Amino acid sequence: MIESPQSFIVSTECQKAAERHGFRRRLEEDNGWAAFQSTTAQGTIWLASGGASGPWFLALDHGGVIEEIRLNLVSVDGPGLARFQFEDLRELYEVLPQVYGLAASLPDRPLRTFQTKVRGLPRSTEAERLVVQRIGQNIFRESLMDYWQGRCPLTGITDPALLRASHIVPWSECESDADRLDVHNGLLLSALWDAAFDRGLVTFGDDGTPEFSPNLSERGRDELRWHSQIPLTDDHRSRLAQHRARIKATS
Repeated sequence: MIESPQSFIVSTECQKAAERHGFRRRLEEDNGWAAFQSTTAQGTIWLASGGASGPWFLALDHGGVIEEIRLNLVSVDGPGLARFQFEDLRELYEVLPQVYGLAASLPDRPLRTFQTKVRGLPRSTEAERLVVQRIGQNIFRESLMDYWQGRCPLTGITDPALLRASHIVPWSECESDADRLDVHNGLLLSALWDAAFDRGLVTFGDDGTPEFSPNLSERGRDELRWHSQIPLTDDHRSRLAQHRARIKATS
């Protein structure tokens, strides 16, 4: 099923697919699987094919990415922890941006980036602490942009100027920088949804469906249009349970 060794066409297409989606460092090929890594994302991906016309295969070794992308596994021999099949390159190209975004943001890259940038910065005054916080919030936003692929999952809006990095547990209430910068403590929402979420006028159930506070007017609810439920992990759900509790306490 796997072409081994890869033909020139298959090898070229694998290289192109990997490079275009952030995995620019090519490693060795083994039994038809070409390995690639990135300097900005964790883990290794492997690409293979049954021939020039497909099908195409992707193997991953990053457990967090495998859990998040929710694709059906295929029982084909190969490297990594899980393998997936795509009938054509278009399908493969649709998945690779998500793979890169997850690998670049999970699990602790934002925290390590933050620690590097703020190392040695003073925090003795309020102004100094605000500088450190601003750095962290910028890193958090960049990580959420990667994780959610630059799109509000509710509305589909992709304009960066209209997107906000919404903390589920507020920055000031987090117990550590790791919690503050965890991508599972955030949602990438359009500006109107972010304002409602931040003020406790809307929250989300375990299935990602919006739940509105009785304090929100009917007109406000009508203006909060949405198209899709938010795909949530268990880490999102545990934090959203706290958010829902705060809303009930103030309703």
